[in-house]
Amino acid sequence: MGDYGGDEGVRRRGCSCTKEDFLPEESFRSWGNYARALKDTPRRLKDRVLTRSLDQTELVDVKARSQHEMKKTLNWWDLMWFGIGAVIGAGIFVLTGLEAREHAGPAVVLSYVVSGISALLSVFCYTEFAVEIPVAGGSFAYLRVELGDFMAFIAAGNILLEYVIGGAAVARSWTSYFATLLNHQPNDFRIVAHSLSSDYRNLDPIAVVVLAIICVMAVMSTKGSSRFNYIASIFHVAVIIFIIIAGLMKADTKNYSDFAPLGVRGIFQASAVLFFAYVGFDAVSTMAEETKNPGRDIPIGLVGSMVITTLAYCLLAVTLCLMQPYKNIDVDAPFSVAFEAVGMGWAKYIVAAGALKGMTTVLLVSAVGQARYLTHIARTHMMPPWLAIVNEKTGTPVNATVVMLAATAVIAFFTSLGILSNLLSISTLFIFMLVAIGLLVRRYYVSGVTTTANRIKFIVFLALILGSSIATALYWAISTDGWIAYAITGPIWLLSTIGLWLFVPQAREPKVWGVPLVPWLPSLSIAINIFLLGSIDRASFERFGLWTLVILVYYFLFGLHASYDTAKEASSAKQMKNVEEGAVN
Repeated sequence: MGDYGGDEGVRRRGCSCTKEDFLPEESFRSWGNYARALKDTPRRLKDRVLTRSLDQTELVDVKARSQHEMKKTLNWWDLMWFGIGAVIGAGIFVLTGLEAREHAGPAVVLSYVVSGISALLSVFCYTEFAVEIPVAGGSFAYLRVELGDFMAFIAAGNILLEYVIGGAAVARSWTSYFATLLNHQPNDFRIVAHSLSSDYRNLDPIAVVVLAIICVMAVMSTKGSSRFNYIASIFHVAVIIFIIIAGLMKADTKNYSDFAPLGVRGIFQASAVLFFAYVGFDAVSTMAEETKNPGRDIPIGLVGSMVITTLAYCLLAVTLCLMQPYKNIDVDAPFSVAFEAVGMGWAKYIVAAGALKGMTTVLLVSAVGQARYLTHIARTHMMPPWLAIVNEKTGTPVNATVVMLAATAVIAFFTSLGILSNLLSISTLFIFMLVAIGLLVRRYYVSGVTTTANRIKFIVFLALILGSSIATALYWAISTDGWIAYAITGPIWLLSTIGLWLFVPQAREPKVWGVPLVPWLPSLSIAINIFLLGSIDRASFERFGLWTLVILVYYFLFGLHASYDTAKEASSAKQMKNVEEGAVN
C-alpha cells in the first residue's frame, strides 16, 4: 500500500527524495489509476466536503505520520513571549506611519483599538480549539474537525499565503530599518530592476540573507528559538517603553487638532490594514503540540500576550501622532524620522535597533509556526508527505521549514510592502472568520447528538448571521454616507444571535477551557472580521481570488485524491473502524 497506513513505509523511506515521498498514494501509482481518480472527482469531492475528522484522529493517527514526536518543552511564559515576539514587529513600526498619514490621522489609535478587539475575539476562539486539539496544525486542524476537509484545505492555502506574505513583508521592512540605522535611505540597499513593474522592481538581497539565518535558527531547536525570542523581546519591550516616554516628553497637543481627517471611514480603512499588525498569535496556537500543559498554558499565553500587545500599540500610536503632524509622518521609518524632527536624532538609532530586534523575533516565530502548519497539512497528504517528516535529532520539521522560508525569500526579493500588507489582511480576516464559524459548529452541532430540528435551526441562524454581516460590509464598501441598510442588517444580526442563544441548545461543553459568552463572542468575531474585509481595496481581492483559484486547481488535480486515498487507507487499516465522523446527513 502506498501510504502511511503502516509505519514501516515511513521508516524505510527516511530522508530520500523519490516519487514515493511526494505522491505515494494509490491514485498516483500509474497513469491509469490517475485517470480513474480524476473521473471519480465528483464523488470524492462530496466525500471530502461532508467528512469531518475526529479530535482523536488529529491527536493520534494524523500526528503519528511524522515518524517522530515533537518535543514538549514550552510553558505559558514561553508562549506569552512567543506571542509578544510574534506580533510586535513590522506592523507597528512601519504601517502605523503609513495609515496615520494616508487614512486615519491621529485617530489611528482608534484603528488599533478596533483591530485589537477583533484580534482578541479571534484569540478566544483559537484558544478553545488549541486547548482541546493541541496539535501542530493550528486552524487547519480545527477546521478539518468542524468544517470538513475541503474548507480546511481552502483555509490551509490561505494560511500558507498569509505566512509567506507576512514573512516577506517583515523581511523587507528589516532592510528599511537597517538602512536607517546606517544613515541610508531604505532603497539604497536594494537593486533596481527597471524592466519590472514599479511594485516589483526594488530587489532586496538583504531580506533573503536574513531569512536564511532565521531558517537555520528555526531548524535547530524550538526551545532554543524560544530562549532567543524572549531575550530579544525583553530588549524590544524596553525600546518600546523608551519610545513612549521619550516621545511623550516632546508631545505637542496641537498635532491632535485634526483628529480624524477622513472621518469614521478612514478609521475603519486603516483598521483593516492594521490588522496585519496583530497577525502572528495564530503561530503560537501551532505550538500547542510542544506545550507541557495546554489547558493552562495556552489561555494564559495567548490572551496575556494579546492584551499586552494591544496596550503597547495604542500607546505607540498616540506617541507618534503627538510628536509631529500626521501629514509629516514618514512612511518607511515613522518613529526614527519623528525623533529626528523633534531634535532627538540620536534616538533614531535606538528605535531602529529595537525595530530590527522586533522584526527578527517576528520572523523567527512565524518560521516556527508556518513549518508546523505545513507539517500537519502534509500529514493528511493534502500536501506531499515528505513535508511532514520531523527530524529525529532536532525534533523539528526541517523539510517544511526550509520549503516555507525559501518561498518567503522569493516573494521578499521582489514585492513591495503595500501589496503585501493588504493581501495579508484579507487572508487573515478570512481565516479568523472561518475559525469563529468552526467554534459555533463545534458547540452546536455534534453528529448523533444534535436533533434534526436543532440542526435546521442552527443552519438558519448561522446563515442569517453570515448574510447580515456580508450585507453590512458590502453596503459599507459601496455607500459613502447612507445608513438605511445598517438599520436592517444590524437588527438581523442581533436577532439571529439571540435566536441561536435562546432556541438552539449547545450540543457540546468544552472539557477544559471554553470561550465565554457563546454564541455572542464568535458571532461578533464573524461580524467584525467580515466588516473589516469590506474596507480592503478591490485589487487585493482580485489577487486573493486568483490565489484561491490556483489552490483549487492544485486540490482537484492532486490534494483531493491524495487525502481521499489516505483517509480510506487509514480507515481500512483500522478494520473499517470509524476514524472520521461519517458524512453529514
